[in-house]
Amino acid sequence: MTDTATRALHDCRFPNESATYRQARNDLLEAETALRRQIEAVAAQRRALPPGGEVAEDYVFEEGDEARPVRMSDLFGGHDTLVAYSFMYGPRMQHACPSCTSMLDSLDGAAVPIGRNASLVVIARSPITRIRAFAAERGWRDLRLLSSASNSYNPDYHGEDAAGDQWPILNVFSRKAGVIRHSYATELAFAPRDPGQDPRHVDLIWPLWGVLDFTPNGRGDFRPSLNGG
Repeated sequence: MTDTATRALHDCRFPNESATYRQARNDLLEAETALRRQIEAVAAQRRALPPGGEVAEDYVFEEGDEARPVRMSDLFGGHDTLVAYSFMYGPRMQHACPSCTSMLDSLDGAAVPIGRNASLVVIARSPITRIRAFAAERGWRDLRLLSSASNSYNPDYHGEDAAGDQWPILNVFSRKAGVIRHSYATELAFAPRDPGQDPRHVDLIWPLWGVLDFTPNGRGDFRPSLNGG
C-alpha cells in the first residue's frame, strides 16, 4: 500500500480525528479509489459482451388484476433493453423469499427512474393473483409484476432448477431489428464463492448490504426476514 502518512488526498477533516486515523483512512481511500476503477472496468466489460443467444420463444406471461396475457416482445415498450428479475415465490413455497423481498422493497423505489432507461419486470412462478396480493402487503407501487406460471421462462433462464426449486437471478435481454437476445445474467450466483460468503450476485442493486458494509460491524450474520425487514 502506498505510504500516505505525509500527504493529504483531500482537505476534508473530521472533528478530533487523530493522525493515525487519517493515515489509515487515506490508505483505505486509495483502496476505495482502486475499487471504483475496478467497478467501472467490469461494467465496461459487461457492456462489451458479444450478443447472447436468441430467445427462441416469445414467452406469454400474465399480469394485472384480471390476469391478462402479455408477450415478452411487448415488455420492452419504447426501450431496446429488458431487465427481468426472477423472484423466488413459487407455487409450492409457503412464503416469498425474504432476501428477494428485501431487495425488491428497495428496487420498487427505483423502478420509475430505471424505467426511463430500460424496461424492468419482476417475474415469479406463482399465479399472478398471489404475486399481486403479496406486493400489496409490501406496499410495492411501481414494480411491473409478471407470472410465469404457464410458460417455461423460469427453468429456461435459471430461475428454477430441475426439481422445481426457485432461484434468484437477474437476466437482461436486448432487442434489435425485432430479434430478442439474452444479453447478461447474474451468473455469480452459480460460480464458486469464497468461504463464508453469499453469492452477492445482485448486491449492486441491493442497498441493504451497501449500507452495512460502511459500518464497523459490517454485515455480520444478519439475514432479512419478512416480518423484521
